[in-house]
Amino acid sequence: MGQKEGMKALKGKTVILGITGGIAAYKGAELCRLLIQEGATVQVVMTQAAQQFITPLTFSTITGQETLTETFASDSQPLKHIELANKADLFLVAPATANIIAKFAMGLADDLLSTTALVINCPALVAPAMNVNMYAKTVVQENLSILKRRGWKIIEPEEGFLACGTSGKGRLANLESIVAACRQALLPSDFEGQKVLVTAGGTREPLDPVRYIGNYSSGKMGYALAQAAKERGAEVTLISTSELPPPPEIDIVRVQTAAEMLAAIQERFSECDIVIKAAAVADFRPGNMAEQKIKKGDHKELNLSLEPTPDILANLSKVKEKQLLIGFAAETQDLLQNAKKKLDEKNLDLIVANDVNRKDAGFGSETNVVTLLYPDGHKEQVPKMPKLEVAHRILDAIRTLPGFKERN
Repeated sequence: MGQKEGMKALKGKTVILGITGGIAAYKGAELCRLLIQEGATVQVVMTQAAQQFITPLTFSTITGQETLTETFASDSQPLKHIELANKADLFLVAPATANIIAKFAMGLADDLLSTTALVINCPALVAPAMNVNMYAKTVVQENLSILKRRGWKIIEPEEGFLACGTSGKGRLANLESIVAACRQALLPSDFEGQKVLVTAGGTREPLDPVRYIGNYSSGKMGYALAQAAKERGAEVTLISTSELPPPPEIDIVRVQTAAEMLAAIQERFSECDIVIKAAAVADFRPGNMAEQKIKKGDHKELNLSLEPTPDILANLSKVKEKQLLIGFAAETQDLLQNAKKKLDEKNLDLIVANDVNRKDAGFGSETNVVTLLYPDGHKEQVPKMPKLEVAHRILDAIRTLPGFKERN
């Protein structure tokens, strides 16, 4: 995974995907598609019970690989489990039943999946899915604890309505969360021990109880940065104005205005190691917010009196000590000149400049094109790529900064 190529963690990797006998087995088909979309080769291994819920042909069709079900199939090698383990970059079981979890914990090997689990020498993950009472049983939790102590990653199930008609914790984790856990398992933990704060979205400055002054920022770049930092081991707080669902396992703080965002950052700033200000903060706000909705019929024309919002980066730069402070410059003209001015005036350690006039790099897009500017004057162009990959390139750059300290 070269830094110059971004970090597509699953690209070119072989994932052994175990499917076991629970109703959530049908979700394995979509999970296969998501893993393949990330660039992985997926080899599915099914238990006998899993085949009662979904057919091997379904997985063979999606993956382009023979779905394996038998340890001693007539056309297979007797050492199939060893062959599987040797080529695996990641071992994932989703859904994982209480039965397979018990087998893994006790070292039983009576089918192809459990036998392969004893031979693997790669990151291993299980995503439990079962009845709420079954999941809560002491023996199941003890078995999961055993796996954790042995280095397995447990992808916690969600709470919700279950197929058995009950409601509680036991539903298979969101598939995007499972894929994110797979990426995290393969990425370097070079941000482990770092406390990273990311801001995202465009602030909203109220004009009256129903209207506001804002901008077109979606928050996608900030969310990608938060996700990338989490995938590389950081403890992440996301301060957001966006209504996007937060990435898995990230502490999110919802705010609206520039003043609220500044207050939320200041409350946490002293404990942070890295602050990435990806939010698009409004430069001005109404001088006075109307107490009631401003009616069109009451005005032939409406003149607004605006005042500057708090300058968040300027405030932080005055009090920063150990923190690395990274800013964004979203510009429509004179991109590099304006970004360099902001870098110098705000005492930043790095600034990310992007031209928001571009349809493939502006607000709301799925991709981005940025230039990284450093205090010593050199700059690095990052070509168009998905925002999550851009986020990893930005983290790569942060690791090179003089103030970055390895903590793991």
